[in-house]
Amino acid sequence: MITVVVYSESGGTYKTTMTANVGVALERMGLDTLMIDLDPQEGNLTSLFDAGTQRSDPDADNLVKHILDMPDGNFGDLIEPTEEGVDIIPSHDMLGDFTSNLEQKISYETGMKNMSRDDYPRFELLHDLLWEKQELHKQYDAILIDPNARAEDLLYNAIFALRTLVAPVKPAGKGNLSLDGLDELVGNMENELDIEIGLSCVVPSGVGQTNAHQQYQQQFENTEQFDTPVSIADRESLMDAMWEAKGSAFRVVEERWKTFEQDGKMVSEPGHRRVRDREIATLRRLYELAQFIATETFDAEIDPELKLDIQDHGERTVEIDADEKTEVTT
Repeated sequence: MITVVVYSESGGTYKTTMTANVGVALERMGLDTLMIDLDPQEGNLTSLFDAGTQRSDPDADNLVKHILDMPDGNFGDLIEPTEEGVDIIPSHDMLGDFTSNLEQKISYETGMKNMSRDDYPRFELLHDLLWEKQELHKQYDAILIDPNARAEDLLYNAIFALRTLVAPVKPAGKGNLSLDGLDELVGNMENELDIEIGLSCVVPSGVGQTNAHQQYQQQFENTEQFDTPVSIADRESLMDAMWEAKGSAFRVVEERWKTFEQDGKMVSEPGHRRVRDREIATLRRLYELAQFIATETFDAEIDPELKLDIQDHGERTVEIDADEKTEVTT
């Protein structure tokens, strides 16, 4: 099955929106897809899909309680459907205290078992929950995680569980992951976790028209160290509209969501956005990214045709062919 952690050390790389768009694209390809939000910060995948109504309730059952083997309910009740078909396990405030809660668990269990703390499998807990206890590989074709950015227990649990990274990167600017730095990052994680980690691909994101942006984009695309199947142009308006549409960029374009001023107030509504060829092209690239992950990294069978049903504009079909130039038809 497809198991991917979308990870970047730096902000502004479309990490969360890329997770959402790839997840929805995989679902559109006919793959049952689950997204897991492991980022305790506001403005994350959970908020994007308007999920997790109990994320601030300390008494509510949540993923952390299940990872630490102290659940207050059935694991299946954590999973919420979205209007775009993909399922999500939402974030919870308890994620922010994961390490402190884990330390308490380790202290108790190592004391009871008279075992060394160094021998405790602190990074394997999510792996055991997903695959051994819940057997999610029997329920889903694809699982994506949007993790926290800090290199700590929660991130390492995510990577140990899924083993494959997709790395969105800034094309330029402070905090950019260099080519050497990306290899070093993966190598350090492999050493820490004592596993092999696959890097599916690198995705330059937020690419503008400046010479510096174009130079960095070409640098990533021309390297043989890793695959760069697509680059995502700077589409701030499209990505920002996802938060108002409570869904993916595909939903924004199909329902034509737009934020505008009305009677002296800013409102966001469907049915107002212009249909722009450049945004259709961005959807195509997001779909191509999902196709690359599914077929080139995991050898999955997918439906390679993207169908868009745009409000008041009818259907558009985007044919995705790895060997031919993508064509957009009406």
